[in-house]
Amino acid sequence: MAQINVVGKNGGRTIEVDLPEVNVGILHDVVTWQLAKRRQGSASTKTRAEVSRTGKKIYSQKGTGNARHGDRSVPTFVGGGVAFGPKPRKYGFTLPKRVRQLGLAMALSDRASQGKLIAVDGFGIEDGKTKSFVSWAKENGLTGSRVFLVTDDLQTRRAARNLPWVTALPVAGLNVYDILRHDHLVIDAVVLEPAKEEEEA
Repeated sequence: MAQINVVGKNGGRTIEVDLPEVNVGILHDVVTWQLAKRRQGSASTKTRAEVSRTGKKIYSQKGTGNARHGDRSVPTFVGGGVAFGPKPRKYGFTLPKRVRQLGLAMALSDRASQGKLIAVDGFGIEDGKTKSFVSWAKENGLTGSRVFLVTDDLQTRRAARNLPWVTALPVAGLNVYDILRHDHLVIDAVVLEPAKEEEEA
């Protein structure tokens, strides 16, 4: 059972969340699945049938002393087609929803065990200015590290979006890859609280 301190305007309490032990294999599977879905898959090459070349035989079959050849569109020649080259495709694959949810819980568990998970109830940033978020980050010891900010507070996201060391997303954008590639995870406390209520029910 992980105990997470809540900071912010309405903080001063502790959230208890039952998080699983970290399994590197599952985290690897989820990150691989996530990055595979992001791949554009637009690489394309032309086969010998698609290159703009004449189909005429380049010289006689016999009598030249050279090797036997047909037209110049074959992959042997410069400017010819590509053998087994890439074609547009989708790299995404199916990963069970249960595994994806477990991977997300493990990523949260990893950050919580390292003391790098910060739950916030009320940022108190009303003006949406960058300097306001920088001041808040200094108060919470976040300067000098990469921060993944997950909040539905529009003004806070607006205040943080221009900082190169902050990635700001709404709660719907919470994902394993971004959690693991940042030093700290700053998240709305309300995201973690429903898990506690379900356990008590």
